[in-house]
Amino acid sequence: MKKHTVSVVKYEKPLESVRKAVDLAGGLDHLPPKAKVFLKPNIVFWSKAVAFPKWGVITTSRVIEDMVVLLKERGIDDITIGEGIVCDPKDKETPVHAFKTLGYETLAKKYGIRHINVFDHDFEPVDLGDGVEFSFNTDMLHSDFVVDLPVMKTHNQTVVSLGIKNLKGVMDIPSRKKAHSPDAVKDLYFSIARLPDKLPPMLTLIDGIYTLERGPGFDGKPRPSNILVASTDVLSADMVGAKILGHDPAAIAYMVHAAANHNRPTDLSDVEVAGEPIDSVAAFHEYDFAYHEDADRCIPAPLVKDGIKGLYYRKFDSTMCTYCAAMNGIILSAIRYAWKGEPWDNIEVLTGKKMAPTPGMNKTILVGKCMYQEHKDNPVIQEMIPIKGCPPEPKTILKALLQAGIDANPALFEQIDQLPAFFMQKYAGNPEFDEAFFQVAP
Repeated sequence: MKKHTVSVVKYEKPLESVRKAVDLAGGLDHLPPKAKVFLKPNIVFWSKAVAFPKWGVITTSRVIEDMVVLLKERGIDDITIGEGIVCDPKDKETPVHAFKTLGYETLAKKYGIRHINVFDHDFEPVDLGDGVEFSFNTDMLHSDFVVDLPVMKTHNQTVVSLGIKNLKGVMDIPSRKKAHSPDAVKDLYFSIARLPDKLPPMLTLIDGIYTLERGPGFDGKPRPSNILVASTDVLSADMVGAKILGHDPAAIAYMVHAAANHNRPTDLSDVEVAGEPIDSVAAFHEYDFAYHEDADRCIPAPLVKDGIKGLYYRKFDSTMCTYCAAMNGIILSAIRYAWKGEPWDNIEVLTGKKMAPTPGMNKTILVGKCMYQEHKDNPVIQEMIPIKGCPPEPKTILKALLQAGIDANPALFEQIDQLPAFFMQKYAGNPEFDEAFFQVAP
C-alpha cells in the first residue's frame, strides 16, 4: 500500500516552523524549476468597517510570508496570491482593503509577487467527472504548482473546513451556489470531494496557529493551538487535520466520497505522520450548536435556554449556500434579541433549497430566492412571508420579521457592518490573540 506523508509540526518560530513542516512532508521536492506558483489562502470574510476576530478564521499573514520566502529560496519568482472573498463580486473595495490590511501589498513590494481578487479575472469550466462541472480561476488552473493554505477549523455544514474545501474560494459564484445542490446523491459533499482532482500539483499547508471551533466565521471560538499540517496529498492532510480537531474522517461525508473516488481508506492506514504524533496535539472542537427538536418547537438549543416558544426554525442543511448562511446567523440573532417572553404565533422559518413547510404553521418565512421559488405557490402555507433576493438584503429581512410579529431591532440591520466588532470585545487585552500574525513588516 502506498503511504502518503503528512507532517505535523508545532508552530514555534517564524519561518523555521513552516520550513520544518514543508520539509518533513517533502512539500517542495517536486516543484518544477522556474514554476508559476499560485497561493490560495482562506479569507472567508472581511469587513472594511471594523476590526473583527481573524484568529482561526483567516490564514495568518505570518504563514503566507514564510511560504513565499521558501519559494523564493528555490528561485521561484512567479508567485500569485489569489482569493475570492465572500462578498458581492461587484464590491471591489472590500478585497482591496483586505489584501492591504493583511499585508499582501507589502509582500508584493518585498518579494515581487502578485495578489489578485479572482472575481477580477477569468474563470474556466472544469469537468470533474460524474456530472460535476465547476468554473475555476484561470490563474490557478494554468499555474504549475498550487500552495493551498487553509485554516484549521470546524465548519457547521461540512464538520471541518480544511484543504479541499478551501479550493471552493477560487470558483465563480454560480459554481459555489451549484455546489449546494438539493440532489439527494450529488450534494455538497459529493461535489466538493472532487475539487482537487483536475488541479495542478499541490502542497497543502494547514495553518493551525489558531484553530476555530464552530466555524467558519468570526462568531466561532478560536484557540491558540500552534499547529502546522503539511502534505502533497490534500486528502491525507485533511484527514489528519480532522483527527487533530477531534473528528473521525469516516464520519465526514466529503472525505468518505473523496477516499472512495481514489480507492483509499479513511482510517489513515495509508498515511504516515512525520513530526508530532496526532494524539499529542489533538483537541476536540465542536462544529455547531445543538438543535432542540420536539412537537412543541424546533430551534437551536441556545434559543431553548432563552425560553423562546411559537417558533420553528429547523437546522440549516447542506443546500444553504454561503451567502444565505451569512444572513442566517443575523436572523437568529435578531430573533433572540426580539424575544420578550410572549410566545410567537407558530412562525416557521425555512432555509436552503429543499425544506418543506409544516402543516399547521400560521406564518412561514421563506429565506432567499431558492426557498421562495420552491414554495411560492405551496398550498400548505397559510401566510407566506418571503425574504427574496440572492442573497437577501438586510432591509428585506427586517421587513419580513416585523411582518411575522417579531419585533426585531432595526439597528441590527441598519448597522450590519458594525456587527463583527461586537465579537471583538472578548479578546481585548488578551495577549494570546495577537493581531501581529496578520501583519507583514516592511
